[in-house]
Amino acid sequence: MKAKSASFPYLVWMAVFIIVPTALVVIFAFTDRSGKFTLMNLEEVGQYSNVFLRSIWLGAIATAVCLILGYPLAYLIAKTRARQQNVLILLVMLPMWMNFLLRTYAWMTLLEDSGLINRALEGLGLPAMHMINTQGAVVLGMVYNYIPYMILPLYSILTKIDGSVIEAAEDLGANARTVFFRVTMPMSMPGIISGVTMVFVPAVSTFIISKMLGGGGNLLVGDLIDMQFLGSAYNPNLGSAISLVLMVLILICMGIMNQFDENGAMEGGVMV
Repeated sequence: MKAKSASFPYLVWMAVFIIVPTALVVIFAFTDRSGKFTLMNLEEVGQYSNVFLRSIWLGAIATAVCLILGYPLAYLIAKTRARQQNVLILLVMLPMWMNFLLRTYAWMTLLEDSGLINRALEGLGLPAMHMINTQGAVVLGMVYNYIPYMILPLYSILTKIDGSVIEAAEDLGANARTVFFRVTMPMSMPGIISGVTMVFVPAVSTFIISKMLGGGGNLLVGDLIDMQFLGSAYNPNLGSAISLVLMVLILICMGIMNQFDENGAMEGGVMV
């Protein structure tokens, strides 16, 4: 009874800030401006399929880069002494304490044609590069802003791996490569799944990064939704339909990732 009473504030919070907004999105997606039921909004979403594909593609690339860079870093942090771990984790989290918009503005200053990077290249006698307003700049912004969400869950899992399991594998003749691929990586799979989910979801739905670093030629789903609610083409019904489709796609992706988690090494199993 006490547990139910303690959960009541969370249930109220969930109802007010999750269930009600989601219900409003669904209602707007299936109605027109006069409030009548219609499927036209969902039909119009089809004309933006290229935007959805671009968002998923760039989000997947950013997630893969975050995993490739984040896993070794999380592994190295987990292998250091406890005091050093605290300092390194603080350094990973430090950029997150700065405003998201300011961090993205900083990358604009670095990547623009007359920015610091191109000035440095010119100073070294190298040709300047056009980096701003490209898909590469968008991916770079995603990686920079979201890589902590990959490192932290990986670090949390890697620090919990029992060292005796590693020692047992080494005693049985496994070399460092075998230990990593057959013991460490399978046992860290829950952290990989969590990190991939935490990076992919905001990367697919971002709009500030693509707007500031990608320019008008790299429109993503988040930008499209923003235009429907705040732009000159004000159409909250279509914006809600796009949001609903994006929500479904994200749930499908999360369901697929959960299947990998269940069928892989969710219980910390070791590959034999």
